Amino acid sequence: MMPLPPWPLPRQVQLRGLRAARSLARGFALVPALFLVVVLGALALVAIRVGNGQQHAVTMGLLQARALAAARAGAEWGAYRALAPAPNVPLCASSTTLNLSEAALNGFTVVVSCTSTAFPNGAATSHAYTINASATAGTYGQPMYVRRVFSATFTDAT
Repeated sequence: MMPLPPWPLPRQVQLRGLRAARSLARGFALVPALFLVVVLGALALVAIRVGNGQQHAVTMGLLQARALAAARAGAEWGAYRALAPAPNVPLCASSTTLNLSEAALNGFTVVVSCTSTAFPNGAATSHAYTINASATAGTYGQPMYVRRVFSATFTDAT
């Protein structure tokens, strides 16, 4: 700190010193303001990323549930074909592709395969049908790709 002179300073010198002190104080608020802006921006970015991640997780959970429903529908279709009623001829195709287009299953492709195994059932011969259904939607390697596999075994034994 500078000692004060014993005589009064002229008015012009006093104003210059006051202006210099004010100009030094003016830049002081800039550093905390910039820090605050950067911190708030970073927090906003983190909040957006977390929100997007949660939204993607929910969307994928819904797609996975729809894929499982599509695979089950394919297995039921395969069972219906294999266990056809009396006038119809049972058909256990090695592989069939279904393109679903109704309601929530729209856009799913289901590959249904069926294998038949004969076994003795008293005097008659019965069959066990193993049906595998694989439902997919989207393109492999892309964020919205989903695939589910469902397998079931049915028999025509009574």
